[in-house]
Amino acid sequence: MPPIASRRLHFVTVAKRSFDIVFALIAIVVSAIPLMAIAMLVRFSSSGPVLYWSNRVGRDNTIFRMPKFRTMREDTPAVATHLLTNPGAYLTSVGDFLRRSSLDELPQFWSILVGEMSFVGPRPALFNQADLIALRTAAGVHALTPGLTGWAQVNGRDELPIPEKVRLESEYLLRRSLLVDVKILFMTARRVLRAEGVAH
Repeated sequence: MPPIASRRLHFVTVAKRSFDIVFALIAIVVSAIPLMAIAMLVRFSSSGPVLYWSNRVGRDNTIFRMPKFRTMREDTPAVATHLLTNPGAYLTSVGDFLRRSSLDELPQFWSILVGEMSFVGPRPALFNQADLIALRTAAGVHALTPGLTGWAQVNGRDELPIPEKVRLESEYLLRRSLLVDVKILFMTARRVLRAEGVAH
């Protein structure tokens, strides 16, 4: 890699991590009351733990534990939601609302704070999504820290086939910068408010 490109990449990496730490702290403080309210809602609406921790693929294909507010019953198979025959049958009484509003993702502010995730990056794959992991590795996308949202998320989310998702993630790999991240965050906020791109 040329020296100028190397310095730019180092700057982007440091700036991105600094951004993540500062805004994850702010987000945790600001959302403290909503987090507690959602936790109580989950706890009293169905049996089981408040948080669901799943094994996810992080940077360089390392495995980490990612938290979400639990939206599905305890007997739900540990596979990607789109692989379930009838995913709606496994949702709790508040699960559909939490998923469509993306409020189930709020505990991931912790994952961002500790460096296992970033605000922007490819969404972390489940440990058993071998096809997605293989395509990301071949494209070099596995070198990115997974994100709360990403370029593929704002261009289709659950509706995208895996090859198209990886193509978009490859675009982000080449174009990534703080300005691109800010653009993606604004696009994410708009899509969340409209509940766009959520298949289930």
